[in-house]
Amino acid sequence: MSAQPIRPQGWPQPMGYSDGMVAPAGARLLAIAGQVGWDEQGRLVSNDFIAQFARALENVKSVLAAAGGEPRDLIRLVFYVVDKEEYRRGAAAIGERYRAILGRHFPAATLVEVKGLLEPGARVEIEATAALPPA
Repeated sequence: MSAQPIRPQGWPQPMGYSDGMVAPAGARLLAIAGQVGWDEQGRLVSNDFIAQFARALENVKSVLAAAGGEPRDLIRLVFYVVDKEEYRRGAAAIGERYRAILGRHFPAATLVEVKGLLEPGARVEIEATAALPPA
């Protein structure tokens, strides 16, 4: 049982995300709070955007796993970045890290450029929603 991607007829195939996702009947929704690129002690792993991105995504995956989920259960990701041009410049490396961490599962996704994040020095924050199998 896994979520199904939705693409309206005639729309182009999106790159690295889905236009929409339908959760399977009976799924339990998991809301994952925004995760930044910090380690288990709450320290940012680097000042580097790509390193922070990868660690934030790993942190999302860790919360997902703690709830009994897998990357294929993700139905939505929201990326908050302090510099969208930094994201664009790193797109190839971001794609590599994404696939290494979550595979080729691409949920609905949104990228939002923000003035700043709560954690000093954070360059990216990722929040997620997952549809977990029934308990």
